[in-house]
Amino acid sequence: MPFDDRAEVAPEDAPFFNAVLTPHRSLGPRGFLVVMGAICAVSFTVGILFWAIGAWPIFGFCGLDVLLVWLAFRANYRAARAREEIAVSTAEIRIRRVSPKGRAEEVRLNPVWARLVVERTEDEGVTRLALASHGRAVEIGHFLAPVERESFAAAFGDALATARAGGPA
Repeated sequence: MPFDDRAEVAPEDAPFFNAVLTPHRSLGPRGFLVVMGAICAVSFTVGILFWAIGAWPIFGFCGLDVLLVWLAFRANYRAARAREEIAVSTAEIRIRRVSPKGRAEEVRLNPVWARLVVERTEDEGVTRLALASHGRAVEIGHFLAPVERESFAAAFGDALATARAGGPA
């Protein structure tokens, strides 16, 4: 059954915790243009120098470097389109994953039986978050940084405890 926010829900079953997890990208569109402009300028300058000393075929290879860097950025920004939408109500936990290509997958769990599994290492902090229920585990927030996982684990743990207690007061 697909995720549908428009479906009518009884007030006691309405989600009281909603989170959308997205991968972090530190370079925005303006930064991308600055970086690509600098790479193009350096590559063009080096290409002109090689052309001036008679090694003109190298000029084309300098343009190939720029193309490869642009393709790498494009793949990185495409991967950033992935997200996880997590909603908690007293009746269920819905985890909706959307891949970078837009394909959605949904998992529903009963909050009474779901258990938050938090794996930590001393050096990194939280390395893995998962929800386990009836012998099945669903990893969540795999693309988050350890600090972000720590923060989300605390907030989600509180929401899970609230769902088990019958909802927010």
